[in-house]
Amino acid sequence: MIVLSGTIGAGKTSLTTLLAEHLDAPAFYESVDDNKILPLFYQDPKKYAFLLQIYFLNKRLDSIKEANQNKLSVMDRSIFEDSLLFHLNADLGRSTDTEVEIYDSLLQNMLEPLPETDFQKTPDLLIYIKVSFETMLKRIQKRGRSYEQIENDQGLYQYYQELNQRYVKWYEDYDLSPKMVIDGDQFDFMLDDDAKQAVLAQVDEKLKEVLD
Repeated sequence: MIVLSGTIGAGKTSLTTLLAEHLDAPAFYESVDDNKILPLFYQDPKKYAFLLQIYFLNKRLDSIKEANQNKLSVMDRSIFEDSLLFHLNADLGRSTDTEVEIYDSLLQNMLEPLPETDFQKTPDLLIYIKVSFETMLKRIQKRGRSYEQIENDQGLYQYYQELNQRYVKWYEDYDLSPKMVIDGDQFDFMLDDDAKQAVLAQVDEKLKEVLD
């Protein structure tokens, strides 16, 4: 199981598709376009932050269960970075202490290994797509989801800036599986074919190391 990580607009979904095709593996995508809670969260973060993260936890565990049925699969976001997102919302005053305690306890329970089973929750490889704050903003604007746009909510600028910064620390501390970083500023794999091939070569090399 390969999982992608990175901030909003990093290119996780695009790289998931590329890798799934390249590796002839099934892809599992984050529930966004069919997510009825996500637009509500952007309208009223304090009211919907906790509900949104519970929704995502549930969906991600479903994806992990499905991914376990395949020898190799690609997932466009991992359950392991959910805590980063929720704790950022908590630090911004969007969640209560009780909600944080419940969330942390639930996440810990969900990540506990199941005894006497080969059910795998941790990935074989985690790939972090690192992009600058400027690139992040450009891609959010380009994909055009109205509820994500800064001009519709000036408070999103601080949220996006803090989120981008926290991802750097999160990746540094992540130690649950092999990991690698893709420079999303240097390699625009969504538009540049040479960059796409370079990224796929980097992933192939890392997979050979961790799977052999």
